[in-house]
Amino acid sequence: MKNILVTGGCGFIGTNFIRYLLSLPEFKGIVVNVDKLTYAGCAENLDDIQSKYPDRYFFVKADICDIDRLKELVERHAIDTICHFAAESHVDRSIVEPDAFIKTNIVGTYRLLELARRYRSQVQLFHHVSTDEVFGDLGSGGYFTETTPYNPSNPYSASKAASDHLVRSYSRTYDIPVTISNCSNNYGPYQFPEKLIPLMILNAKAGKPLPVYGSGKNVRDWLYVEDHCSALWEIMKRGKRGETYNIGGRCEKPNIEVVSTICDMIDSLSPLPDGRSRRELITFVKDRPGHDLRYAIDSSRLENELGWRPRQSFKTGLKKTIKWYLNNESWVRRIQTGEYRNWIKRQYDDR
Repeated sequence: MKNILVTGGCGFIGTNFIRYLLSLPEFKGIVVNVDKLTYAGCAENLDDIQSKYPDRYFFVKADICDIDRLKELVERHAIDTICHFAAESHVDRSIVEPDAFIKTNIVGTYRLLELARRYRSQVQLFHHVSTDEVFGDLGSGGYFTETTPYNPSNPYSASKAASDHLVRSYSRTYDIPVTISNCSNNYGPYQFPEKLIPLMILNAKAGKPLPVYGSGKNVRDWLYVEDHCSALWEIMKRGKRGETYNIGGRCEKPNIEVVSTICDMIDSLSPLPDGRSRRELITFVKDRPGHDLRYAIDSSRLENELGWRPRQSFKTGLKKTIKWYLNNESWVRRIQTGEYRNWIKRQYDDR
């Protein structure tokens, strides 16, 4: 893998993956980052990477549904690997406006698979990044495995399930070399503030209410984003082609415990002026439709076959995440105010 096309590389996980990949001494190739820069894509995330690796990192503002543009990039940069992150990913948004999820997550994946089929002699791997949400509600016991039947509960997870099936079908029908990963909930630097952990960090720091769905008993398996990146790279390097690997942090937490832990950590780092505990800011709100009770990933296959293990515990990963958000107030402000969109317009839209 020398010339890698990363889709959605300006999003949360894509940003961290590009940073991780270019930091590896073993990786000597180039990265071409294709991102449409919708609301959750921030090209500024990789400004320093552009400066540090001017001959190895290339950013292109483009839609993954634009097959002609993608062909041009594959040919120009002799792309041999595609790592596909690009997706609309926020469940609440998918419930209100599912159209974009169908177009990007299903049609966009189809276009990329057609690209891999057209350049079959050149593209040696198509890695598809998916989610544990395709499996639906786990219930109180057991774990998701690679053979768990799909049972998506909302438009977002249904669109990701469809894209997973498309990738498998292209592998079997056209002999496209693919790998698929289904990961648990990620957290870490550069995650947009609409997601649970950054939202709670920023609201808690500001002394604002901390809205928790339902009773806060919904359980998620949390995975620090850099651990996810290391797992992806191991799968891409050594995973069996045509197969799926689950990536989890072995770190199940009810949402209320996650929020309470954030409150306690921020209280220790930056106490409120009146000395109150930030736990008093927790506010329970009406649950969202189709809210699955529990997700939990069994990563045994990845661990046993490829020797991968997460390096961060929830405590160490959360502490790193909180410190990053507290130390990057300028980034947070630009995201919250939408100022980053003006930067995108000046850099790309006005050309």
